[in-house]
Amino acid sequence: MALGDPYATLDELKSYLSIDDEIDDAEITSALASASREIDRYCDRQFNKSETATTRIFRPKSNLIASVDDFWTTDGLIIKTDPNNDGTYSTTWTASDYELAPLNGVVDGELGWPYFKIRVVSMGIGFPMSSRASLQVTAQWGWGESPAPVTQACLIIASETFKVKTAPFGVAGYDQWGPVRVKNSPIAMRMLAPYRRFPFKVG
Repeated sequence: MALGDPYATLDELKSYLSIDDEIDDAEITSALASASREIDRYCDRQFNKSETATTRIFRPKSNLIASVDDFWTTDGLIIKTDPNNDGTYSTTWTASDYELAPLNGVVDGELGWPYFKIRVVSMGIGFPMSSRASLQVTAQWGWGESPAPVTQACLIIASETFKVKTAPFGVAGYDQWGPVRVKNSPIAMRMLAPYRRFPFKVG
């Protein structure tokens, strides 16, 4: 899936909702798009991928480590820095200068994670600490494959979004604890919790 695509397909959501006609396809498609972007905002990252390398700039937190946006492959990877604080990224780093993390694409025992940190490993160099964003990275951004929990969370949120149109005052039903509001998806949020870029951030 390309950057900006929904995290589940129309057919997947229709199956999830037990819908076998095309009457509501437009509304279902809209619900998928809305749910996917909500996931992006909640996790502060996105889970599709670009297959073309593009350039972004970052401000390192220290001269030894930098957090960057997710990128799923080293193909086309170029790392440059601006040592003179003039907006010109004149120093190109070699692969021996840095180490990418997470190592082996593993986080908490789960394979398939993209790179999102760059660590300095060569002696005598470091990320410039200046008033400008001193790090420039050219990469193919995103995740190689969207994690299964993200797809499932998308289905849950999108189904609730779709049901809003038939739910008076946003209430989809009732349980022993009172009204179940469509806008709240605690199960989906638990699924997404491991993928939040800043877990302490209030959603």
